[in-house]
Amino acid sequence: MRTVQVKDLQVEAFLPFGFYANMIDPDTEKIGAPPIEFFRDMLQLELGNTGRVSFGVCRVEPRELIIDATEYHSTSGEGILPLDNDVLMYVAPATPPDEQVPLEKIEVFRVPQGTLVVLRPGVWHHGPFTTNGKPANMLIALPERLYANDCHVFKLEEQDQIKIDV
Repeated sequence: MRTVQVKDLQVEAFLPFGFYANMIDPDTEKIGAPPIEFFRDMLQLELGNTGRVSFGVCRVEPRELIIDATEYHSTSGEGILPLDNDVLMYVAPATPPDEQVPLEKIEVFRVPQGTLVVLRPGVWHHGPFTTNGKPANMLIALPERLYANDCHVFKLEEQDQIKIDV
């Protein structure tokens, strides 16, 4: 079984997959001053041809750090915000729809709680892993019903599964 090392989230390393911003303690342009500050336009999420974003929650329980499935959305990006725990998120670059999962290109990033990650359309990913033996709840932003209309999930054969090294 191949092993992949966890990386700290850094702009240059994550750029092929999307963008991120610390939503709890932002360090960016703002309007106003304490006690009311507005940190505007921090990230944009490409939703394709829909005008409606739908918010949901994905809860992951502690599990073995083995990548055994992956998915992508052809027509839309995805927003993922860990609310109450750090997570390990794995990603791989987008490929044409008829190509196989680019297993050799999977990377794993540690995403701190409160950091919004925006994945580009087509980027391979799946449910992140919790980091400390406790569940993690993530706010998910997708076009309404994308999970039913444009979610291509692939289970990996045992010989293709990848162990995450923390």
